[in-house]
Amino acid sequence: MRLWCKTQEKLFFDKSRNFASHQQLFYRTDDGRYLAYWPRGYRGAKSTLQARNSLIGNYTEKWVSDLLNHILEDSSLHVIQQAQIPSIGITRRSPADIVIATENKKVLMPDEVKLIFEVKMSIVWNWEYDVETSRIREVGDFRTHQGRPSFTRSDSILKAIGKCIDIRVSSFKASKIPLVVLGNAPLSNGFCKKADYLKTSGIIQGFWSLNSFPLNHGNTRKRSSKNGFIRFDNIDELNMSLNTIFNQELNFFSGMETPERLGEIIEIANNEKTYEKKGLKFINLLKRS
Repeated sequence: MRLWCKTQEKLFFDKSRNFASHQQLFYRTDDGRYLAYWPRGYRGAKSTLQARNSLIGNYTEKWVSDLLNHILEDSSLHVIQQAQIPSIGITRRSPADIVIATENKKVLMPDEVKLIFEVKMSIVWNWEYDVETSRIREVGDFRTHQGRPSFTRSDSILKAIGKCIDIRVSSFKASKIPLVVLGNAPLSNGFCKKADYLKTSGIIQGFWSLNSFPLNHGNTRKRSSKNGFIRFDNIDELNMSLNTIFNQELNFFSGMETPERLGEIIEIANNEKTYEKKGLKFINLLKRS
């Protein structure tokens, strides 16, 4: 199985045409063309497609689920779509897109969850549908159209950040669960700085792009300076990052304390015998403050 590419996008349109009309999948320009996005420079009448957003959302979540099932090496782990973890605020009304867990069930306890993915993937290239032949062809990468796919949409990024923060502050039970946002387009310079801060502060463990070559010509950013954003170029790179997260016992901690109180906590924690025990003692004392 490969990472996201043009083939997956064409397959999405081919499959979606079995239960959605081309009018629901493509915009119609003034000159009668059916396109996935309005071309750059287009100044004619415009409309809005509502149905396609839901379709591509469901398609990409299922695709990510299949990808993770393909690469997971630990048979004791399960990939679950639309999972619920009520004790940390992830309910049926706002489920997690994809969860990797130690139990194969929809409703989970926090200690059964190894990783939570928020999926923000979309159509990246522009596509044209030929009504006469019923064929679909790619007509340009995201530089050639007016659409804002995946990580290039600021509202989509902010929504993902908001959901991850909501999980983080819901309960101390969420402090050990890594959170990753998945996309299939590059992250802008401004958001790369935010992604790095969110990673170093422990709120979100990364914005990962699963699209190796989002441009027809040229290249895009591989990673941000502190790895808050990473573009994976193959399955092995993705698998390596997953294993790194699984092999770490992460703990999120935060707070606002005076220097005096922090010094007191550090002094108490320093009485423990090992680095691991010192760290756990520090976190537990900080939580009680």
